[in-house]
Amino acid sequence: MSDYCDRALDHPLHRQCHDESYGFPVSDDRVLYGRLLFEIFQAGLNWLLILQKADALQRAFADFDYDTVAGWGDREHAQLMMNKDIIRNRRKIQAAMDNARSVVALRAKWGSFKNWLDAHHPRDLDQWVVLFRQNFFMTGQIVVHEFLMSTGYLKGAHRDDCPIQKKIIALNPPWLKAEASSLDTPAHKK
Repeated sequence: MSDYCDRALDHPLHRQCHDESYGFPVSDDRVLYGRLLFEIFQAGLNWLLILQKADALQRAFADFDYDTVAGWGDREHAQLMMNKDIIRNRRKIQAAMDNARSVVALRAKWGSFKNWLDAHHPRDLDQWVVLFRQNFFMTGQIVVHEFLMSTGYLKGAHRDDCPIQKKIIALNPPWLKAEASSLDTPAHKK
């Protein structure tokens, strides 16, 4: 499954991500929004760069307060483009602002970003990609896959023999609930 379990041992930032956040279920909408931004900003770049810039990205995007970011416009976009501490990509910055507005819209309809995710879980990756593209910007297959895996909606963040996987399983992530649910279906009880 995940070779990240081996690679993470070689760098303190990778190790911290691996041991403390990657694959763990997330219930806080601000964290979910932040994780989506990390995946969008990482597209085409090295994950270590995102880990190195994680704090700066969080500060730049109002501690991932999507209500605040949703209200931003051209002035804030221009300020972010001058921020040397983050990845200064016009399209990614615009996607972060547009996706904040998308999270606000989902919250209005579903109560929260997490409720929206939970209401559509489980589904296969291709279905998730279609759903994300209907609601968010710059959410291709890799971004959606990594986002869902990093937040516990898809299995695969850790190998089964990884000690962190045992911690995640104890938290009953959405992918595990889906597996258990599929085993309870009549087709599996024959």
